[in-house]
Amino acid sequence: MVKIMVLLQMEFLSAELDEIKKVHLYRQLRLIEGEQQPTVAINGRKVINLCSNNYLGLASYPQLKKSAKEAIDSYGCSASASRLICGNMELHERLEERIAQFEKREAALLFSTGYMANLGVISALMAKEDVIFSDELNHASIIDACHLSRAEIRAFPHKDVNALERLLSQSRRSRRRLIVTEGLFSMEGDLAPLPQIVELATRYSSLVMVDEAHATGVLGHDGRGTGEHFGISGKIDIIMGTLGKTLGGFGAYIVGSKQLRDFLINRCRSFIFTTALPPSVLASALAALEIIQESPRLREELWQNVYFLKQGLKELGFAVRGEAHIIPLIIGEAELTMEMSEHLLAEGVLVQGIRPPAVPPGESRLRITPIATHTTGDLERALAAFEKVGRELEVI
Repeated sequence: MVKIMVLLQMEFLSAELDEIKKVHLYRQLRLIEGEQQPTVAINGRKVINLCSNNYLGLASYPQLKKSAKEAIDSYGCSASASRLICGNMELHERLEERIAQFEKREAALLFSTGYMANLGVISALMAKEDVIFSDELNHASIIDACHLSRAEIRAFPHKDVNALERLLSQSRRSRRRLIVTEGLFSMEGDLAPLPQIVELATRYSSLVMVDEAHATGVLGHDGRGTGEHFGISGKIDIIMGTLGKTLGGFGAYIVGSKQLRDFLINRCRSFIFTTALPPSVLASALAALEIIQESPRLREELWQNVYFLKQGLKELGFAVRGEAHIIPLIIGEAELTMEMSEHLLAEGVLVQGIRPPAVPPGESRLRITPIATHTTGDLERALAAFEKVGRELEVI
């Protein structure tokens, strides 16, 4: 009887899934066989991978694999506890020192994921007496963090600094103010107006936090992200970067002042109550940072591929956006977006369709991300596939 009651209570799942399918927002996992490379295997067939965040191709780099294996031999497979219990190992301290040096900041603190970093930091710093100013197109992790903090949330139109100033001027009586934005927006491929945001933050006594997840390792002269790109890194109070995208590994970090690090160690729940990153991940991140700083060639090759692919898509007549290495190809309708994604896969090109809630309704798109290690031949074959499918579906 109890089992029957439980099954009846779970019937809503079928109805919810049916509704998701009806509006073409149903999602399924696609199995990638083998390593994350510029070309990957799906169902035993090689396809060109144009949807990875492995921007410099480091996820399968020999030096990262070697470092990870050596770390397992020396330190084992797990930290086995949170860092405040007994999980704080030599490699954690070494990597944080290396990240702080790379970012030219006083201190760094590691987190399990970028999502957990944003969630923990914002909710630790802000409370119901405070106000958070958030770009309306910020990542879900930032949105969730703002709600978890219980602070007042004032969303401003995407990149609209005039609207941001109006909101700041209306909240002078709040205890604490935080402006939070992505540096490089992961679905739009455009850059936040950080110089203007920092200037407003100074004028209105606000903290600034920038999510550099998709910019770290790529943007800026030395790959330090959007802040370095604009020449204002030192004026940003809090920076979040990830180890799991350009750096080819897993995890995330926060950089800022030593006081910020000490405060987060004591108050940030997503740091305190999480098993620490394993030694293999730490070692591969150390290797990745070394490569990024010593091999600017990889960034140069990425930008060459980005320019080649973006120009080719524009010449074919596609509506593409983006200021950096993320190229959104706007389709509009979710159903047509997914149809194009499937047709491209049949032609040997893996590009995922992005639909609401990841993007606004009517803004469904293909999110295209070339990798530094794609060959010109890879990209030429991809463009041929885009042309064929675009004409078949009357997108161009």
